[in-house]
Amino acid sequence: MSHTNSLRKTRGADGIDRRGFLKCMQWAGAGVVWSFAGGVPASHLLAANKKTHGEDFTFVQISDSHIGFSRPANTDVGGTLQAAVDKINALERAPDFLIHTGDLTHLAKPGEFDTLDQLLQGLRQRKVFYVPGEHDVTGDDGRQYMERFGKASSGRGWHSFDHKGVHFVGLNNVVQLEGLGRIGQEQLDWMKKDLQKFPSSTPIVVFAHIPLWSVYPKWGWGTADSEQALTMLKRFGSVTVLNGHIHQVMQKVEGNVAFHTAMSTAFPQPEPGSAPSAGPMLVPAERLRQVLGIRDVLFVAGQNRLAVVDSPLVSLGGKANGSD
Repeated sequence: MSHTNSLRKTRGADGIDRRGFLKCMQWAGAGVVWSFAGGVPASHLLAANKKTHGEDFTFVQISDSHIGFSRPANTDVGGTLQAAVDKINALERAPDFLIHTGDLTHLAKPGEFDTLDQLLQGLRQRKVFYVPGEHDVTGDDGRQYMERFGKASSGRGWHSFDHKGVHFVGLNNVVQLEGLGRIGQEQLDWMKKDLQKFPSSTPIVVFAHIPLWSVYPKWGWGTADSEQALTMLKRFGSVTVLNGHIHQVMQKVEGNVAFHTAMSTAFPQPEPGSAPSAGPMLVPAERLRQVLGIRDVLFVAGQNRLAVVDSPLVSLGGKANGSD
């Protein structure tokens, strides 16, 4: 079975700008490395990208674990998160760290956070950076999340760090939800001050839960004040934005910014406009782990784009990575 990438150049009746728009609901077997030159995407198998340098590094993005969810779309989200942990541990090259882009839990209950902690304890690489999803702040206004994962962050969970010449910015765009995500002025002011310290040659990686580009506003798949944040990033030559929330792989390149949304480890959601509303999408049991997955990101010093590899928890042949 093959997969299809579509590059559309018109604006549809749903208001989505199709220019530079790539989508892929399934990845065929081995991971695929995406690279961009002049806004034109190219791909090759992960195995073909083995040349690295001492200053290169990789990190893994996981998203939308939804621990506590137990509806028919996936009655064992703990099992699929465990499959993601096993897949990460089986990577040929151990990542320097992990990023989780939110919705760690489904209802922000203490027991759900406990289960997530227990499962992630199985990671060989224990360094994980988090941002909250809207499900992590439900009910208690994010108190549990902040106590467990936000103690070292600023404001209501935003933070930044540096790694081998790359500056990472983690944003919270789920607290002021009004249909669309929202960053808020306090966080924008913090971000402006944070970025002022860096020359335009610094590679920047921004990660948040809700996409910073308008994937499908009708379903709340976008961030209302993202343009203010993106304006701050225009002076940098290499910007990568990583998000979750929509539970599927979508990519877009706009100027110097490459946007990537990630698969969930819990359940898929429908493609924009293909269903009456967003929400857990039921697929045949044998296909579930083909539409759930993780993301491996490779930074190569001197390159403007990060190599992004999205791969499912199990290949189309039915065997999970790392299994015998």
